Amino acid sequence: MHASRSRLLTGAIAISALTLASGLAIASTSAQRTSTSAVTAASSDYVIDAVHSTIIFRIKHMDASYSYGRFNKIDGVANYDAAGGLTGLKINVDVDSVDTANSARDEHLRNPDFFNTKQFPKATFKSSGVKKSGDHTYDVTGEFTLMGVTKTITVALEHTGNGKSMQGADLAGFEGTFTLKRSDFGITKYLPTAIGDGVRLTISLETIKQ
Repeated sequence: MHASRSRLLTGAIAISALTLASGLAIASTSAQRTSTSAVTAASSDYVIDAVHSTIIFRIKHMDASYSYGRFNKIDGVANYDAAGGLTGLKINVDVDSVDTANSARDEHLRNPDFFNTKQFPKATFKSSGVKKSGDHTYDVTGEFTLMGVTKTITVALEHTGNGKSMQGADLAGFEGTFTLKRSDFGITKYLPTAIGDGVRLTISLETIKQ
């Protein structure tokens, strides 16, 4: 009788151990799935829609007035989640697409006096950190490269809204204005007064969830 009770007790302990191990395995798998799901939800790529996005620049002329222009070809990706917000941004600009509404001036801007687009066809920005600064604003820090020169800059961006495309895809918009010195990137032609050093840029991005 004693041996029988011992065997029953040993069996009960074994069953309890197996049940506990099984429960831990299920809990671990569930946690892993939850973690993976959270990472996926927070890592959505929103591609820049070049048709509905704009980069405009402004620069002083003859210390008297401002001249404006834009770049017509841009692409890139925003890393964004409606719940978590903006977490990353990459922008590529085709500098050869500069447009000031004057073809002769645009051609001059493409030559080595200014952008030297044959040697440096692209300007790029790649974020290294994003800090939420308000309910709908972010300070985006990253590496900006122009004319082969890279500088760390911080751009204040506003999340301008969310919507749906005509095909039903999720949209997110961002806009910001900041100023650079062209001389920091080796563009020094006609400084200091014929053409100013400070260039104000406004970027307005419409992005589409992939």
